[in-house]
Amino acid sequence: MMISMQRIKAIFIKDYKDFSRNTAVFIVIFLPILMAAFFDRMGTPSIDTHFMSINMAFILVATYVQCCLIAEEKEKNTLRNLMLSPAKTVEILLGKGLLSFVLTIIVVFFSAFLSEYQPAEMTAMVIALLLSTVFYISVGTLLGLFSKSIVEASVTVLPAMGLLLFGPFAVHFAEKYPVLSLFEWLPSSQLIELAKVTEGSHTSADILIPILVITAWIVCISLLTAWVFQKQKSD
Repeated sequence: MMISMQRIKAIFIKDYKDFSRNTAVFIVIFLPILMAAFFDRMGTPSIDTHFMSINMAFILVATYVQCCLIAEEKEKNTLRNLMLSPAKTVEILLGKGLLSFVLTIIVVFFSAFLSEYQPAEMTAMVIALLLSTVFYISVGTLLGLFSKSIVEASVTVLPAMGLLLFGPFAVHFAEKYPVLSLFEWLPSSQLIELAKVTEGSHTSADILIPILVITAWIVCISLLTAWVFQKQKSD
């Protein structure tokens, strides 16, 4: 199956223009950076503190911005036109996610830089961060497909925001409430687990397991997103 880079580029440029005109959504991307700078001024941050700003970058940029971009298309009824265009599903989804991907990488980089986070295993962490970016964008796309407007998208994204951002902290109470141990398998929790395990002695399996778990989440959410997209396209 041939993929047209021209179509992906055209969708990317359109999204960039729409994004730059939306002041409220544009301002959101600076919040994780400001939080990272604030945490750095508080003293020596822990791994959990570092990843509070990084996971917030994923939630606010990769998920929230992506959700709003999709919802805005639906609100203007332009997503329907895009679905009926010659562009393939994969081209539309890649094009719609490209801006969020670029923005997320930039924001995550500056969040890590300002909080002075230095991974013990740079290669493994970069791979995990890139995979996490894809996961959060997929979640944003999925939620956007269920939203009819930007206002509705802002509400739709809240449960995912709470789950993925605060889920890792819930794991600390798993001894008292065993059911909370399920949150350990969230991509955000696995990312923190990878960061912690690489700080000390570790094996290849210790690095591989979190990456495989995040990859499994990507496959599941991506397949679900593609199915919902195809269903809405045929309706």
